Formats: sequence, structure tokens, C-alpha cells
Amino acid sequence: MARKKNAEELVTIESLKLAAQKNNANGGNARKRQSLIALLEQKTQSLTKQDVGRWRAAHQQAVNVENPRRGTLYDIYTDTLIDLHLSGCISQRMGKTLLKSFIIKDANDKENEEAKKIFESQWFYDFMLHALDSRYWGHSLIQLGDIITDTNGVMRFSEVELVPRKNVVPEFGVLLREQGDDPKNGIDYRTGRLSDWCVEVGSKNDLGLLLKCAPHALSKKNMIAYWDVFGEIFGMPLRIGKTTSQNPSDRRQIEAMLADMGAAAWGLFPDGTDIEIKESTRGDAYNVYLQRVNLANSEISKGILNQTMTIDSGSSLSQSQTHLEVFENVCAADHKLIQYIVNDRLLPKMVKHGFPLQGCTFEWDNAATYTPEQQRELERVLLQYYDIDPEYFKSKYKIDILGKREDTSGFFE
Repeated sequence: MARKKNAEELVTIESLKLAAQKNNANGGNARKRQSLIALLEQKTQSLTKQDVGRWRAAHQQAVNVENPRRGTLYDIYTDTLIDLHLSGCISQRMGKTLLKSFIIKDANDKENEEAKKIFESQWFYDFMLHALDSRYWGHSLIQLGDIITDTNGVMRFSEVELVPRKNVVPEFGVLLREQGDDPKNGIDYRTGRLSDWCVEVGSKNDLGLLLKCAPHALSKKNMIAYWDVFGEIFGMPLRIGKTTSQNPSDRRQIEAMLADMGAAAWGLFPDGTDIEIKESTRGDAYNVYLQRVNLANSEISKGILNQTMTIDSGSSLSQSQTHLEVFENVCAADHKLIQYIVNDRLLPKMVKHGFPLQGCTFEWDNAATYTPEQQRELERVLLQYYDIDPEYFKSKYKIDILGKREDTSGFFE
């Protein structure tokens, strides 16, 4: 009996070892999420020509109190994001936050480098990306991934995903298995187990900045299309051929010659043929089309960046500095949004899932945003009143410091 018991124990130990090895091979999954996206019936998005009339009707559907529908409005948003100026404004604004350094402080208000490693990963970058998207779409429901341990022994989420917006009804806090379902039959994601694995960003009634930018982007796209038609009709001189010949063969020869005229235009025409090159006298395309495009770009810049000169050319240095200050204020508001979302919603869920973040807070590292001039002035003041560890300068400037210079008078003369 003892041998049999020992054999069973050995089998149990070996099975545990194999399970542990498999767990490590898969990234050390600690806990599995309940996927919200797996509950949904997703459909391929159809690309339909959009115009301002459809935007107005979609806006009306989205603000319906009893049965709000954002699907058509989101299709228009997707279509407008093809606009390079609009996407450029969004990228400029979001990049200011995505590239900003941050720190994690413990309960004693000290920087916690080990806790910071949890966030220095792809999942947190994607989380901020989806959270910032709520500014433009109005709402983002972010699904947290499985909890794993990487090769360095750091816990983290395997990934984060954006729950398809067309299946989310933030007004009621439910998910729709199919986009056409009644919200009353939706799946509640704000309570129960599902709420532990998702983070909601944005107001339930907010339709985002794209609502205001869409009419200008659509009008701009249509205006450029009309400009292309104008170019086809009036952009090239009109070639007119006149002939007295009644021979069908001669006429076909003239037609072919006129059609084949290129940069080095020439033709061999029958006797009695008169060729005329008639230039277009229409010269108002600049005012009709380009000015409308410029106006659309200006309005989009104001909507996303609250100013125009950080992405367009400016007229003076003083004006550009004023516009830059406005842009910095807009980005500072985005920084506040991320900080509040992480501290109020993300960190409590991570602590609940077993992450060693009890009492930790997320803060932006504003010292990393000093300009070189500001940094030099700060260092000068500190050196004037305090003794600074030479290791600070060694690590920052990669310069070997051998010792303190005794006499510095006249060194810079």
C-alpha cells in the first residue's frame, strides 16, 4: 500500500510540474477573463457613400431616448477618418499623451519601479490609445485580457481589446449580441463578473468630437471630387477638328489623331482639315474649391486641436506661441483624463485581480517634459544651493566626472 501511495504521489507531482511548465510556456496565465467580445455576433462593415444628409439622420438616431442607435453614425465616423487632415490632427493630439513619461507611486508617495514595470508593456499603450479614442468617438469600452506572468516574473495583462462600439449601448450600460437587438434584452456590463474585466471611458451620452468634424470632412471629400471633375472638363485645352471631307475613313483618321495627341502633339490630317486648340477661360476653381477645402481643414483643426497653427503654417512667431499654449492646454486635459481613469477605474480592478498595486497611484512625470533651457536653469539653481550627487550627471549626460574642480574663476573667459 505504501508503494502504491508513493507512486500516486509521484504521478501527482509530475502532473503538477507538467501543468506548471505548460503554464509558463503560455506566458504564465494566472487568471482567465470572461471575454465580452466572444458574446457578440460581429458583422463585416459595409462601406457606403456618406453625405451631410445621412449624417443628420444618423445623429437623430443616436439621440433617440427610447432606442438609441449609433451604428450609422459610427459608419460615418469611420468614413471621415480617411481624411488625412483629420487623422493628422488626432495623431498629433494623442501622440502628446502616448509619448509622455509616467511614474507609479506607492502608499508612501515614493516611486515604485517594480510596479511601473507592470505598465511598461504593449497592453498599457493600447489601453491609453483606446481611452483617448473616447474623446473622438464619445465612448470606449475596453476589455482587459488574461493575467499572465512574463519571462521576467512581472504580472501583466496579455492584451486589451476594444469592444466593438456598434454592440455597446452606453446609455443603458448593456451589450447587444447583434447590432439590431433591443437594448432591453442586452447584457449588463456594469455589474457582475463582466464588470471586473472591462473599463468604461467616456460619458454615456457623449457622441464625441467626430460628430462636429464629420460635416466638414464629408463636404471636403465631395468638394475634392467635384474639383477632379472640373479638372477633367476644363483642365486640358479643347481640341477641335473641322474637315470638308465626306469620306468616313478620313473622319475616323481625324478622330484617332485628335485622341492620340499627347505632349508632343502632331497629326497627319487629310486635305481641307482645320485643327483648333481652344484654351479654357474658367479661372475660378481656386476660389470655389480650394478655399472650401482650406475652410474645412481650418474648422477640423479648431475642433480637434482648438487652434490651427501647430499643424498648419502660421503668420508670426508670437501667434504660433499663443496657439502652442492652447494646444498644450488641450493635451493637459487628456493627461488628466488618463490619470483619473487609471487611478479611479483601472487600478482598483487590477488590485482585485491580484496585482501587487495596493495603495499605488499613477502620475505623469512632468519633470521629463522640461525644455533643455528649463532643465539647465533648474540644475543651475540646485547646484547653487545644494550638493548634488555626481552620479546624476554621469548617468544623464554620459560623462565621466573625475572630481570637483578647485578653481573655476576665469574658466569661461
